[in-house]
Amino acid sequence: MLSQKIESALNKQIQIEAQSSQVYLAMASWAEVQGFEGVSQFMYAHSDEERMHMLKLVKFINERGGHAMVPALEAPSPKFGSFKDMFQTLFDHEVMVSQSINDLVHITLEERDYATHNFLQWYVAEQIEEEALARNILDKINLIGDDKGGLYLFDNDVKQLVGQQNAPK
Repeated sequence: MLSQKIESALNKQIQIEAQSSQVYLAMASWAEVQGFEGVSQFMYAHSDEERMHMLKLVKFINERGGHAMVPALEAPSPKFGSFKDMFQTLFDHEVMVSQSINDLVHITLEERDYATHNFLQWYVAEQIEEEALARNILDKINLIGDDKGGLYLFDNDVKQLVGQQNAPK
């Protein structure tokens, strides 16, 4: 059984994961309009992944006797300036999500809810991967600079990342 405090915190995380999915969907659409197929595929896949993170929380809350709430979402910005700006936004967003997960883990320890603590360890590990991926992409973009040919090659490289993410683990 979930305490009210943990149920509320988990529902807050549902909103964060849902909002993440929306932000990445907006990024996918923007990249697609810019003609970057690889980046848009990456962002569409990332949006789907964030939605799955949300659904995992929904199922957990309901299975533990709570009531998962479907949140209202803000419309994300439809424009991102440059690819560097977009991926910086992605990185900053992932850092915020990591902090939220860490806060949630802290609450489970305060409440002595070790089952939820155990469940959240998957999210902790996932956020380490998400931040590292965003940081690596930003590093590549910084190496490319404003080189159009480099951006073209980068787009193709990102397309391969999508294939690797969809491969069986």
